[in-house]
Amino acid sequence: MPILEYLSYGFIQRAIITGAFISVLCSTLGVLLVLRRLSLIGDGLAHVTFGSVALGLLFGVYPIYISLPVVMASSLGILKLMERARIFGDAAIGILSAIGIAGGVMIASLAGGFNVDLFSYLFGNILSISIQEVYTSIVLSLIVLTVIVFNYHDIFSITFDEEFAKAGGVNTQKLNTMIVLFTAITVVLTMKVVGIMLTSALLIFPAVTAFQIARSFKNALLMAGAVALASVVIGIFLSLFFNLPTGASIVIVNAAFFGVAFIFKHTLRSGHD
Repeated sequence: MPILEYLSYGFIQRAIITGAFISVLCSTLGVLLVLRRLSLIGDGLAHVTFGSVALGLLFGVYPIYISLPVVMASSLGILKLMERARIFGDAAIGILSAIGIAGGVMIASLAGGFNVDLFSYLFGNILSISIQEVYTSIVLSLIVLTVIVFNYHDIFSITFDEEFAKAGGVNTQKLNTMIVLFTAITVVLTMKVVGIMLTSALLIFPAVTAFQIARSFKNALLMAGAVALASVVIGIFLSLFFNLPTGASIVIVNAAFFGVAFIFKHTLRSGHD
């Protein structure tokens, strides 16, 4: 079937539109998180999302209504553990991650075990996304990206030298809170694209791919966005052509882009030696 014929289907249009907004959102936050050595926060919050989805399914509530407040509260919990309990970021993420996955398993057990709905959130199914989820993704993505653009210079400062930024009058507490809350929102939105189990890949891969060849922070943001967007579109069509899981296809395409960028960087370096 020709690509243009595929594009005539509403479910594919919804998948591409939603994937485009969420992929750019993920790549933007991914650059910030990777540079600040907090890249695994997506994985930790994804495990919390698993618990919140199980809770929503148990009570018959649309999971995103439960997941957004729970995961946002958990992201603040990670931040407070890092600031007040003097726990390193990876340890704080590990604590919340363990609680989230254990709680999810217990709730799923109370609900009668893992069902089809829960598995769809675990591994993603962007092709089944509803029009309501499309609008939600667009609105939340635009809000987050707009706030990041308006705070670009302050975010740049705390990303590379938080102490210097604080001394220069930047409200680092507010920006740190904002970034972790935005990450929580992104993780919840991403669960329908690639699934809870693969969410961290969509945050990390575009960023580390961009870092292989980008020469500036702004260039890295733009390049990561382009890689993420291309990965989602190519992954969707690969899954359609070869009858593959869409979420896994998107992640594998991301991995392929990283591999190409890594080889290109080291080949270029070898040529200069």
